[in-house]
This record gives sequence, C-alpha cells and structure tokens, in this order.
Amino acid sequence: MNKKMIGISILASFALYGCSLAAEDAEPIVIGGKPWTEQYILPYILGEYIEAHSDYTVEYQDGLGEVAILTPALEQGDIDMYVEYTGTGLKDVLKRESEAGQSSEEVMQQVREGYEEELGATWLEPLGFENGYTLAYSKDSGFDAETYSQLADITRSQNVTFGGPHSIYEREGDGYEDLRETYGFEFSATESFDPAIMYEAVRNGDIDVIPAFTTDSRIGLFDLATTKDDLNFFPKYDAAPVVRLEALEQYSELEEVLNGLAGEISEEEMLAMNARVDVDKEQPKDVALEFLIEQGLIEE
Repeated sequence: MNKKMIGISILASFALYGCSLAAEDAEPIVIGGKPWTEQYILPYILGEYIEAHSDYTVEYQDGLGEVAILTPALEQGDIDMYVEYTGTGLKDVLKRESEAGQSSEEVMQQVREGYEEELGATWLEPLGFENGYTLAYSKDSGFDAETYSQLADITRSQNVTFGGPHSIYEREGDGYEDLRETYGFEFSATESFDPAIMYEAVRNGDIDVIPAFTTDSRIGLFDLATTKDDLNFFPKYDAAPVVRLEALEQYSELEEVLNGLAGEISEEEMLAMNARVDVDKEQPKDVALEFLIEQGLIEE
C-alpha cells in the first residue's frame, strides 16, 4: 500500500472513531409524556425503537404533565419530544379554529407549520391511530344511539345528563356549548368531573353521557356504548411524535428513525395495549416492548 492510501485509511479510521465517540458522548434524547395510560406506553415505544435502530440513548420523563406543562418543556429544551394529538395541537396549543370535515392531512399541515413557526418544533409522521372523542353511555341505560345526532334526538325526548372534564366547558370551537348548538343536544343537567372519575360516574349511573376517548380501555371494561361524530364536529386527533427542531439537528438520524414507526399502530392495537395496563396491570414498558417485538419492529 502506498503512502497516499495509508493516509486515507488512517483518516477514515479516525473519522469512524470520531463518529463512535460522538454517539457515545451525545446527551440522551429526553422523551416526555402525559399522566395517563396510553401516554405511559408511548414514550417506551418511541424510546425502545430509537435505541434499537440507532446509537442514541434515551431518558424518560413519562407522566410529566398535560399539554400546558409539556409544551413549555419542549420549547425550553427540558424534553426533546413526546407524542401529541393533532387536534390538541391545533386547538389547545396553537389556539386555531378547525373546520368541519377537515382531513387528517389538512390538520397535520396546519399544526406542523404552526409549531415550526411558533414553537421551534415539528410533527413527524403519524403513528397510525387516532385518539379522538366519542360520546359514550352505559349499555344498561336503555338508549339506542349509534351517532351523535341520534343521541341528540334522545335528549330532546328524555331526561339525559352530561358529565365531562372541566376543560370541555371552557373550550371554544370544540367545547360543550358548541357541541350542544351543533347537534341540538338538550341535556337536562351537566356535571364536571376529573377525566378519570367520569368513566366511573357513567358506569355507576351518576351521569348518562360522557365525552370518552376512543382508545380508552375503560370503554370496554365498563361496557359502554360509543357513538359516531356524524357531523365531524371534532377535529382529527391523530397521534404523532412532536420533536424540537434543535433535537433533529443534534441527532441527525432521529427523524428518519422515528418515521419508521409511521402507520405501525392501529387504534385496535393501542386500545389492546391500554387494556393490558389498565385491566391486566402489566407495566407500560413491558407492554411497549412486547408490541414492538411481536410486530417485528425490533429484535428480541
């Protein structure tokens, strides 16, 4: 080998060694989450997938708080990413109005542009499921409604009560008053509940109708019937990783790695994972790992 080739070989070795050191010395990627079942599982799905497909390491801030805590944590760099829902980003973070019948792609474009302009973050590809709203009632109630419109008809002829989290009564555009006006609901009374308590309240007959989340395992656990938003009142709530733009620059492979999860989690699969934690009392990390392995997304 001539001197020129030896020099090139040495330089290449140093470059590889430098890359290896950079990966080892890089700060861990910090993944946050909200304090409820699904959001305890999702950080581990992201984190385990990242570590399996890159040299990056991960730290978790699961259960850190709701969107009012996670958004400034993302802006300030306290966390690098978490899974958010497009409707939440549009309404609760960007404070923008949605239009009835907007597609998932249209809502995603709005939140992606808004987060990049205002928050220094962006949305990666959706994970494949939506965790939206459904109006739910006990199957023992005697109601027979498959859509919001049919349920509204029942409220105009029977005494039907509504209970939801405090926030739904304050929100504009997709809050209680707008929902009532859009469908013509005539609830006989309303109650305010903690989101965790409202499921028990409808199961126990303390309230008749609640705004449940479509991937919440308590729908099945408490034998609740669900209804379809037939006038497309609520915006889309597609789940997707939200990541700081600086983190994508610092971890150059991160976007490509995470987009490998695009479309890989169905609503039924997320619901089943939630049930394993809520009903079977399994650990969120164990459920996430088993899902990734069973789907062939990581190796055992």
